[in-house]
Amino acid sequence: MTARWFRGPVVTHALIAACSLAFLLSPLSGFGAPTTTGPELLDAQDAYLRRWGVVPAELFTPSLRTALTPLTALFVHGSWLHLLGNMLFLYVFGVMTEERMGRLPFTLFYLVCGYLSLVAYAAANAASDRTLVGASGAISGILGAFLCLFPRARVTSVFPFLFFLPLRFPAWIVLVFWFVLQWLAAQRAGSGPGVAYLAHLSGFTLGFCHAWVCYRRTTRVSSPVPATEGDNPP
Repeated sequence: MTARWFRGPVVTHALIAACSLAFLLSPLSGFGAPTTTGPELLDAQDAYLRRWGVVPAELFTPSLRTALTPLTALFVHGSWLHLLGNMLFLYVFGVMTEERMGRLPFTLFYLVCGYLSLVAYAAANAASDRTLVGASGAISGILGAFLCLFPRARVTSVFPFLFFLPLRFPAWIVLVFWFVLQWLAAQRAGSGPGVAYLAHLSGFTLGFCHAWVCYRRTTRVSSPVPATEGDNPP
């Protein structure tokens, strides 16, 4: 059974485990500092996010620590909902993408997409001092690669305007719809800080272009996705 597990999507499982463990040990989970409450807890949470997350106003200063924060931020999440939503998308779309790319290329792809998407957001919001954390940019890269590699795969999705009925659609419809929603949300949000829609769009575009350049000449697979995808973006 152990040998079979190591033949599966080991990197995807390891990333989910690392993000989950990092959150459980953080003061944001409610378990990391059980004796700290009130203002002390808020201060501990803020210090944790600023230490490991990306602060756009500080990112481009000549410091090794700040240069590494786009990597450490990929394993930090601000809430249970943030973590669970990202891990669901990572599992749904990461399993097949990892198997298609291979473990080492998938690992490098994930880290580079995540890093560059956070840097792109920080560059567009260079004056912001709001902390940016989460694996959304890297996972958006996986979504873009998945769209290129498995456009005919079918995924189960839940849409509010369809009364939350679980329906199966081709992956290209779901992911193009997701991209359009991100683009519209980014337009409404403008260039100010908030939800990092620009990081989502940057990661998605990088992921799609990478898969198009490196894998477009190889056989695409149209197997069904082994899990259910929700309607919320990462």
